[in-house]
Amino acid sequence: MPVSKRTADVRRQKREARLQKSKATRQEPRAKAASPKPIIPPPAPTPKTQNLGPEALPGRQPPAVSRKHLLGIEDLGRKEIEGILDRAETFLAVLKRPIPVVPALRGKTIVNLFFESSTRTSSSFNLAASRLSAQCLSFSAGTSSVKKGETLLDTARNIEAMRVDGLVVRHSVPGAPHFLARRLHCFVVNAGDGCHEHPTQALLDAFTLRQRLGSLDGKKILLVGDIAHSRVARSDILCFSKLGARVALCGPATLIPRGIEDLGCEVFYSLDRVLYEVDVVGMLRVQAERIGSSLFPTVREYRQLYGLTRERLAKLDKSVVITHPGPVNWGVEMDYEVSELPQSLVMNQVTNGVAVRMAVLYLLAGGSEGEVQHG
Repeated sequence: MPVSKRTADVRRQKREARLQKSKATRQEPRAKAASPKPIIPPPAPTPKTQNLGPEALPGRQPPAVSRKHLLGIEDLGRKEIEGILDRAETFLAVLKRPIPVVPALRGKTIVNLFFESSTRTSSSFNLAASRLSAQCLSFSAGTSSVKKGETLLDTARNIEAMRVDGLVVRHSVPGAPHFLARRLHCFVVNAGDGCHEHPTQALLDAFTLRQRLGSLDGKKILLVGDIAHSRVARSDILCFSKLGARVALCGPATLIPRGIEDLGCEVFYSLDRVLYEVDVVGMLRVQAERIGSSLFPTVREYRQLYGLTRERLAKLDKSVVITHPGPVNWGVEMDYEVSELPQSLVMNQVTNGVAVRMAVLYLLAGGSEGEVQHG
């Protein structure tokens, strides 16, 4: 059957199109077979960073203290001290909430390594860690392997090996926290080392005075009592002086160490001569447990010469505030009436101690700012 010219042209065009398509396919390289998809995908590459500290993580701010440990006030500058006190203001507000807990240190573990008796400091650090949602373990030397001859360093290293983040250390030997800080990887807080320093007590004292007075610049602060055996006195002198206050000391000559003036303070041996010229009176405990022999005739005479008695209170200006780090020997350093006075800040110091120690733990452990504000 004859084929029309039009049909023949259409068939020819189709054959030419198939031929061109075939040539193009032969010229293309053969595609590689797809590799089978792995059952376990490879881990995503870790982004490189120059800073792995708390300030590099989302929701965190650089710490106010540019150091790993808190071993003494002597090591701190004014800006660092004020940074800790400013942070404590935040935590004091937290403590006033109906539920005074924030998850800022959730997952962290803090150990109170106390080789001396303590009520306020130990309980305060324990509560501070708990309020930050950290786990806190309290170590008791009396029921530990220390009784079997284990050394301080072995005790600390064994506890650190349990993956703790920080140690709060109190010891009767000056420099014990410094010794551990040089040999451990976790952070160390000095909670009192012999007669040397007690930095967190000085910080809470400064915080309490700043809260009442607004600023310590130009204020006259008098510390009265056993200066020679008081670690609080040394830390207070350094802290108050760095914050702009003028510090004076008063006590029996046997309880004032030689050369203490080198810290920038004045020394008086008569309480009545200087008591009525100051803004703050900080009474200190007579530390009988550290006094090897009698350094003053009788307790009664000490009270008459250096105690904050009813008679002295009656002549004291109502604007003068009174502090004591505790425990108080009532009837020796102060008469009990002091506790009832509105200018007594003794209980304020205890309350503020938790907030200040929260600030210290938070800054050293690298807490999360967002979890403080919204916890």
